Amino acid sequence: MARRFLPGKKFGEGAVKIRKAVITAAGWGTRFLPVTRSQPKEMLPLVDRPLIQYAVEEAIQAGIEQVIMVTAMGKRAIEDYFDSAFELEYFLERKGETALLKQMKEISGMVNICYVRQKDQLGLGNAIYTARNIVGDEPFAVILPDDIILGEAAPLKRMMEIYQEYRAGVIAVEEVDREDTCKYGIIEPRPVSARLYEIVGLVEKPEPSRAPSRLGIVGRYILPSRIFDVLEKTPPDRGNEVQLTDALQLLLKQQKLYACELEGVRYDTGTPLGWLKANIELALKRDDFGPELKKYLKGLL
Repeated sequence: MARRFLPGKKFGEGAVKIRKAVITAAGWGTRFLPVTRSQPKEMLPLVDRPLIQYAVEEAIQAGIEQVIMVTAMGKRAIEDYFDSAFELEYFLERKGETALLKQMKEISGMVNICYVRQKDQLGLGNAIYTARNIVGDEPFAVILPDDIILGEAAPLKRMMEIYQEYRAGVIAVEEVDREDTCKYGIIEPRPVSARLYEIVGLVEKPEPSRAPSRLGIVGRYILPSRIFDVLEKTPPDRGNEVQLTDALQLLLKQQKLYACELEGVRYDTGTPLGWLKANIELALKRDDFGPELKKYLKGLL
């Protein structure tokens, strides 16, 4: 069920602007094999755009000036997608396809994007750490492109406003089913106001009987640069991966963290079913073929 954020406050004097966003796109995409054998999962289409574009557009809408894309071997298609396509643009221009030409130029000029590689699959914490030298000594956003949030809400922008007010890291959370706590990092919350919590503790994928709440961490973060020092000292888990949740638990010993319960409908497009659901919902909202698709789906049922 879609929900609305509380109205956010405007940035006050002395506010620290969140200028950079790290988007992680280094995973193997094993749930989508065999298609991800030759195509990055992040380039799978969500109606008529790749998944990764939704993450970039969300960053732009929140006022981000630079996107740092963490990729890996075999992800070159992501770089090519956001690059200029001279031959394609020349072809469209000659054909008089002005609308498509404009769209292609907008993609390559969306935002300043730079790329770093995670050379080994060592977890989300390690992927974020690879962006340290580019992020520098300033707070930054993290977007996990698997999580597509549909609705009128602007979670990243709202989280930035909370950061400005409390000067502390902010994590997006969503209430999950009790039996699903073992799939998420779960927070122990202390209510501050409607949909805003101070985080008392965090646990990575607890069994339902040991979960401190049903508020699961989802793929949006506003983090202080201090997280890099913490990640450097965070021990890997049993799978030899550095978990961001473990690092946040260590950071919590040094400073406060807050959680913002997101609004809207979230789809985990990192799973085939979640990806299909998001495609159907977005397609049904299209004026050009939504009504025909709705008629088709009714016929199937």
